[in-house]
Amino acid sequence: MDSDKPLVGIVMGSDSDWPLVKKACDTLDGFGVPYETRVISAHRTPEMAIDYSRTAESRGLKVIIAAAGGAAHLGGVLAAGTVLPVIGIPVAGGALNGLDALYATVQMPSGVPVATVACGSAGPTNAALLAVQILGTADAALREKFHAHKKTIAEKVAKANAKIHEA
Repeated sequence: MDSDKPLVGIVMGSDSDWPLVKKACDTLDGFGVPYETRVISAHRTPEMAIDYSRTAESRGLKVIIAAAGGAAHLGGVLAAGTVLPVIGIPVAGGALNGLDALYATVQMPSGVPVATVACGSAGPTNAALLAVQILGTADAALREKFHAHKKTIAEKVAKANAKIHEA
């Protein structure tokens, strides 16, 4: 699962987030981007969260993805300890069905940015794609893979459009 020299760190607040977060891993695998995964809680293991983010850059990470539900402070805690880009995935669930996680992730104070992707099943894929785009700014081969990805999804839409007009 974890790569030898990861470029992306994927952190989830609970192992119950794994089925959703695995979509980010699958997307990164498709682009050949090495990553590592961790379960770290902003509230139950705050020292671990801070240590992870403070050492991320020196360990070679370039981007961190943080998936958390409920109060969803994980992205902000990780962002507070690093200069690396942090992408937050608000995980749906709990009494507010993810609305609390969304609000927590998008309401970061000035100076502590966390990019936020969609709640639900699109979130992990979009987080991984955003990480690929960020990495692609310094990696021409990866940028070309993303160009091919965009072409593929455009072709799927064109085929769907043609299909509905066939009859």
